[in-house]
Amino acid sequence: MRTQCNAEQLQFSCVERRRVVAAFDGGTVSSDAGALLLGKADAALGLMDRLAGCFIDERNPELIEHTVRTLIGQRVFGMALGYEDLNDHESLRHDPVFGALLGKLEPKRRADCAALAGKSTLNRLEHAPAEAGPTRYHKITHDGAAIAEDRGQAAQISGPGSFAHGSPPVARAAPRSGLIVVLTKRLSSGDIII
Repeated sequence: MRTQCNAEQLQFSCVERRRVVAAFDGGTVSSDAGALLLGKADAALGLMDRLAGCFIDERNPELIEHTVRTLIGQRVFGMALGYEDLNDHESLRHDPVFGALLGKLEPKRRADCAALAGKSTLNRLEHAPAEAGPTRYHKITHDGAAIAEDRGQAAQISGPGSFAHGSPPVARAAPRSGLIVVLTKRLSSGDIII
């Protein structure tokens, strides 16, 4: 029996006119390359876009470097990859894999900041008051009703036996490995396993 050869490279979608390739030649290595698969799942589900739509951004659009979608995506993907602490984002804001995942490799408006947000910006997002209106440091608020409505729509779409209907998944992210293992009791046609 002949040995089956594997591809030497995996090609992903381009980001800002740059190729994103997973290669196995021992060049620059990242333990977070599995994040690109999470990005593909998000592209199929539109989760970050839907979640970002549940936030009200009252910042001056001409001064915004980090969009709500980028902030939400950075935090959600960070937690999924085992970076629970906001302090981790001080180095992740310069990480090219995270930049590719969020579609932002370089700052768009300001040359004096990183492509992604740091711990202070993410902290203001997490601690933004609901329905209190903007303050000097908290200009992004969330709409709890919109989040609940989106969650209800996700439950209707996924159908019985899926995550939203009583079969909660057990998800574990191995720290910094880029691998998420999802175990369920039952699978339906609406479930996505990565």
